[in-house]
Amino acid sequence: MLAAVFHFTLNREVKNGVKYIKPDMKIIREIYAIGLPAIIMQALMSLMTYGVNIIFNGVSESAVTAYGIFYKIQQFLFFAAFGLRDAITPIVSYNYGKGERARVKEGMKYGMIYTLIIMVAGTLGLQIFAKPLAEMFGLKGETVALCVRAIRIISIGFIGAGINIALQGVFQALECGMSSLVISLLRLLVIVLPLAWLLSKTANPLFAIWFAFPVAEMVAAVTAVVLILTVAGKVISKLPE
Repeated sequence: MLAAVFHFTLNREVKNGVKYIKPDMKIIREIYAIGLPAIIMQALMSLMTYGVNIIFNGVSESAVTAYGIFYKIQQFLFFAAFGLRDAITPIVSYNYGKGERARVKEGMKYGMIYTLIIMVAGTLGLQIFAKPLAEMFGLKGETVALCVRAIRIISIGFIGAGINIALQGVFQALECGMSSLVISLLRLLVIVLPLAWLLSKTANPLFAIWFAFPVAEMVAAVTAVVLILTVAGKVISKLPE
Protein backbone atom coordinates (compact mmCIF):
# COMPACT_ATOMS: atom_id res chain seq x y z
CA MET A 1 0.00 0.00 0.00
CA LEU A 2 2.83 2.38 0.87
CA ALA A 3 4.59 1.55 -2.39
CA ALA A 4 1.41 2.46 -4.31
CA VAL A 5 1.00 5.73 -2.37
CA PHE A 6 4.63 6.75 -2.93
CA HIS A 7 4.40 5.84 -6.62
CA PHE A 8 1.25 7.80 -7.41
CA THR A 9 2.23 10.83 -5.33
CA LEU A 10 6.00 11.08 -5.89
CA ASN A 11 6.79 9.52 -9.29
CA ARG A 12 5.49 12.52 -11.21
CA GLU A 13 7.49 11.71 -14.32
CA VAL A 14 5.73 8.34 -14.72
CA LYS A 15 2.40 8.39 -16.55
CA ASN A 16 -0.37 6.35 -14.92
CA GLY A 17 -3.64 5.06 -16.25
CA VAL A 18 -5.67 1.95 -17.04
CA LYS A 19 -4.23 1.74 -20.55
CA TYR A 20 -0.75 1.19 -19.08
CA ILE A 21 -1.98 -1.81 -17.08
CA LYS A 22 -3.09 -3.68 -20.22
CA PRO A 23 -0.85 -6.78 -20.64
CA ASP A 24 1.66 -6.62 -23.47
CA MET A 25 3.02 -10.04 -24.43
CA LYS A 26 6.20 -8.56 -25.89
CA ILE A 27 7.06 -6.86 -22.61
CA ILE A 28 6.03 -9.92 -20.59
CA ARG A 29 8.36 -12.11 -22.69
CA GLU A 30 11.22 -9.65 -22.14
CA ILE A 31 10.61 -9.67 -18.38
CA TYR A 32 10.60 -13.46 -18.16
CA ALA A 33 13.60 -13.84 -20.46
CA ILE A 34 15.61 -12.31 -17.60
CA GLY A 35 13.32 -13.11 -14.68
CA LEU A 36 12.87 -16.85 -15.24
CA PRO A 37 16.60 -17.66 -14.94
CA ALA A 38 16.67 -15.53 -11.77
CA ILE A 39 13.72 -17.49 -10.35
CA ILE A 40 15.47 -20.79 -11.09
CA MET A 41 18.69 -19.47 -9.52
CA GLN A 42 16.89 -18.79 -6.26
CA ALA A 43 15.36 -22.27 -6.27
CA LEU A 44 18.72 -23.91 -6.96
CA MET A 45 20.17 -22.70 -3.65
CA SER A 46 17.48 -24.56 -1.70
CA LEU A 47 17.84 -27.61 -3.94
CA MET A 48 21.61 -27.67 -3.41
CA THR A 49 21.26 -27.40 0.37
CA TYR A 50 18.73 -30.23 0.39
CA GLY A 51 20.93 -32.44 -1.77
CA VAL A 52 24.07 -31.70 0.23
CA ASN A 53 22.32 -32.54 3.50
CA ILE A 54 21.23 -35.92 2.11
CA ILE A 55 24.79 -36.72 0.97
CA PHE A 56 26.39 -35.50 4.21
CA ASN A 57 23.88 -37.39 6.33
CA GLY A 58 25.18 -40.59 4.75
CA VAL A 59 28.63 -39.67 6.06
CA SER A 60 27.96 -38.23 9.50
CA GLU A 61 25.25 -36.28 11.31
CA SER A 62 28.02 -34.05 12.62
CA ALA A 63 28.88 -33.13 9.02
CA VAL A 64 25.27 -32.03 8.45
CA THR A 65 25.39 -29.87 11.60
CA ALA A 66 28.78 -28.41 10.66
CA TYR A 67 27.57 -27.50 7.16
CA GLY A 68 24.39 -25.95 8.56
CA ILE A 69 26.42 -23.71 10.87
CA PHE A 70 28.85 -22.80 8.10
CA TYR A 71 25.95 -21.96 5.78
CA LYS A 72 24.62 -19.42 8.28
CA ILE A 73 28.06 -17.83 8.68
CA GLN A 74 28.59 -17.78 4.93
CA GLN A 75 25.32 -15.95 4.29
CA PHE A 76 26.54 -12.83 6.12
CA LEU A 77 29.34 -12.53 3.58
CA PHE A 78 27.28 -13.56 0.58
CA PHE A 79 24.53 -11.06 1.38
CA ALA A 80 27.11 -8.28 1.01
CA ALA A 81 28.14 -9.68 -2.38
CA PHE A 82 24.50 -10.05 -3.42
CA GLY A 83 23.91 -6.42 -2.47
CA LEU A 84 26.74 -5.30 -4.72
CA ARG A 85 25.45 -7.53 -7.52
CA ASP A 86 22.05 -5.87 -7.23
CA ALA A 87 23.80 -2.50 -7.50
CA ILE A 88 25.87 -3.57 -10.52
CA THR A 89 22.83 -4.75 -12.48
CA PRO A 90 20.92 -1.43 -12.78
CA ILE A 91 24.07 0.64 -13.35
CA VAL A 92 25.26 -1.58 -16.20
CA SER A 93 21.72 -2.02 -17.51
CA TYR A 94 20.95 1.73 -17.65
CA ASN A 95 24.14 2.48 -19.50
CA TYR A 96 23.70 -0.50 -21.80
CA GLY A 97 20.25 0.77 -22.73
CA LYS A 98 21.67 4.23 -23.30
CA GLY A 99 24.48 2.84 -25.47
CA GLU A 100 27.31 4.04 -23.23
CA ARG A 101 30.07 1.47 -23.81
CA ALA A 102 32.63 3.18 -21.56
CA ARG A 103 30.25 3.38 -18.61
CA VAL A 104 29.13 -0.22 -19.07
CA LYS A 105 32.78 -1.26 -18.84
CA GLU A 106 33.33 0.94 -15.78
CA GLY A 107 30.29 -0.55 -14.06
CA MET A 108 31.60 -4.04 -14.71
CA LYS A 109 35.14 -3.17 -13.65
CA TYR A 110 34.36 -1.45 -10.36
CA GLY A 111 31.54 -3.84 -9.51
CA MET A 112 33.97 -6.74 -9.85
CA ILE A 113 36.69 -4.98 -7.87
CA TYR A 114 34.41 -4.10 -4.95
CA THR A 115 32.87 -7.58 -4.87
CA LEU A 116 36.29 -9.23 -4.83
CA ILE A 117 37.49 -6.90 -2.05
CA ILE A 118 34.58 -8.07 0.11
CA MET A 119 35.19 -11.72 -0.68
CA VAL A 120 38.96 -11.54 -0.08
CA ALA A 121 38.43 -9.77 3.25
CA GLY A 122 35.76 -12.31 4.17
CA THR A 123 38.00 -15.24 3.25
CA LEU A 124 40.85 -13.91 5.39
CA GLY A 125 38.49 -13.27 8.28
CA LEU A 126 37.04 -16.79 8.13
CA GLN A 127 40.48 -18.37 7.89
CA ILE A 128 41.66 -16.47 10.98
CA PHE A 129 38.52 -16.65 13.11
CA ALA A 130 37.13 -20.04 12.03
CA LYS A 131 37.34 -21.61 15.50
CA PRO A 132 35.82 -18.70 17.50
CA LEU A 133 32.97 -18.48 14.98
CA ALA A 134 32.26 -22.22 15.25
CA GLU A 135 32.34 -22.10 19.05
CA MET A 136 29.81 -19.25 19.11
CA PHE A 137 27.12 -21.79 18.22
CA GLY A 138 27.84 -24.00 21.21
CA LEU A 139 29.39 -26.80 19.20
CA LYS A 140 31.59 -29.35 20.94
CA GLY A 141 34.06 -32.10 20.14
CA GLU A 142 34.07 -33.51 16.62
CA THR A 143 31.42 -31.08 15.37
CA VAL A 144 33.60 -28.06 16.22
CA ALA A 145 36.54 -29.56 14.37
CA LEU A 146 34.35 -30.38 11.36
CA CYS A 147 32.86 -26.89 11.29
CA VAL A 148 36.31 -25.27 11.46
CA ARG A 149 37.49 -27.56 8.66
CA ALA A 150 34.41 -26.71 6.57
CA ILE A 151 34.93 -22.97 7.06
CA ARG A 152 38.59 -23.05 6.11
CA ILE A 153 38.22 -25.34 3.09
CA ILE A 154 34.99 -23.97 1.58
CA SER A 155 36.07 -20.33 1.99
CA ILE A 156 38.99 -21.02 -0.38
CA GLY A 157 36.41 -20.83 -3.16
CA PHE A 158 34.99 -17.45 -2.13
CA ILE A 159 37.12 -15.62 -4.71
CA GLY A 160 35.48 -17.73 -7.40
CA ALA A 161 32.09 -17.13 -5.78
CA GLY A 162 32.69 -13.37 -5.92
CA ILE A 163 33.47 -13.55 -9.64
CA ASN A 164 30.36 -15.64 -10.25
CA ILE A 165 28.03 -13.40 -8.26
CA ALA A 166 29.31 -10.18 -9.85
CA LEU A 167 29.19 -11.53 -13.40
CA GLN A 168 25.71 -12.94 -12.89
CA GLY A 169 24.57 -9.37 -12.22
CA VAL A 170 26.31 -8.23 -15.40
CA PHE A 171 24.74 -11.01 -17.49
CA GLN A 172 21.27 -10.04 -16.29
CA ALA A 173 21.97 -6.38 -17.06
CA LEU A 174 23.02 -7.25 -20.62
CA GLU A 175 19.93 -9.42 -21.25
CA CYS A 176 21.99 -12.62 -21.06
CA GLY A 177 19.87 -14.36 -18.46
CA MET A 178 20.72 -17.82 -19.78
CA SER A 179 24.44 -17.23 -19.21
CA SER A 180 23.67 -16.33 -15.62
CA LEU A 181 21.59 -19.49 -15.29
CA VAL A 182 24.44 -21.64 -16.66
CA ILE A 183 26.75 -20.27 -13.95
CA SER A 184 24.18 -21.03 -11.25
CA LEU A 185 23.64 -24.56 -12.53
CA LEU A 186 27.38 -25.23 -12.49
CA ARG A 187 28.07 -23.85 -9.01
CA LEU A 188 24.90 -25.02 -7.26
CA LEU A 189 23.93 -28.27 -8.94
CA VAL A 190 25.83 -29.79 -11.85
CA ILE A 191 29.27 -29.89 -10.22
CA VAL A 192 28.83 -29.61 -6.48
CA LEU A 193 26.31 -32.41 -5.85
CA PRO A 194 27.92 -35.18 -7.96
CA LEU A 195 31.37 -34.19 -6.69
CA ALA A 196 30.20 -34.14 -3.05
CA TRP A 197 28.71 -37.61 -3.54
CA LEU A 198 31.95 -38.94 -5.07
CA LEU A 199 34.07 -37.42 -2.29
CA SER A 200 31.75 -38.92 0.33
CA LYS A 201 32.88 -42.35 -0.93
CA THR A 202 36.59 -41.69 -0.38
CA ALA A 203 38.72 -43.12 2.43
CA ASN A 204 38.48 -39.90 4.45
CA PRO A 205 35.11 -38.37 3.52
CA LEU A 206 34.94 -36.00 6.50
CA PHE A 207 37.97 -34.22 5.06
CA ALA A 208 37.30 -34.61 1.32
CA ILE A 209 33.62 -33.63 1.04
CA TRP A 210 34.23 -29.94 1.73
CA PHE A 211 36.35 -29.55 -1.41
CA ALA A 212 33.27 -30.00 -3.60
CA PHE A 213 32.29 -26.37 -2.93
CA PRO A 214 35.50 -24.50 -3.86
CA VAL A 215 36.00 -26.74 -6.92
CA ALA A 216 32.46 -25.97 -8.13
CA GLU A 217 32.97 -22.22 -7.58
CA MET A 218 36.29 -22.17 -9.42
CA VAL A 219 35.00 -24.15 -12.41
CA ALA A 220 31.94 -21.90 -12.60
CA ALA A 221 34.18 -18.80 -12.35
CA VAL A 222 36.34 -19.92 -15.29
CA THR A 223 33.17 -20.57 -17.28
CA ALA A 224 31.78 -17.16 -16.28
CA VAL A 225 34.94 -15.40 -17.51
CA VAL A 226 34.77 -17.25 -20.84
CA LEU A 227 31.09 -16.32 -21.22
CA ILE A 228 31.63 -12.65 -20.36
CA LEU A 229 34.46 -12.42 -22.91
CA THR A 230 32.07 -13.83 -25.50
CA VAL A 231 29.36 -11.35 -24.48
CA ALA A 232 31.89 -8.52 -24.59
CA GLY A 233 32.73 -9.40 -28.19
CA LYS A 234 29.13 -9.86 -29.32
CA VAL A 235 27.25 -7.25 -27.28
CA ILE A 236 29.42 -4.65 -25.57
CA SER A 237 31.76 -4.09 -28.53
CA LYS A 238 28.78 -3.09 -30.68
CA LEU A 239 27.90 -0.18 -28.39
CA PRO A 240 29.15 3.26 -29.56
CA GLU A 241 32.28 4.69 -27.97
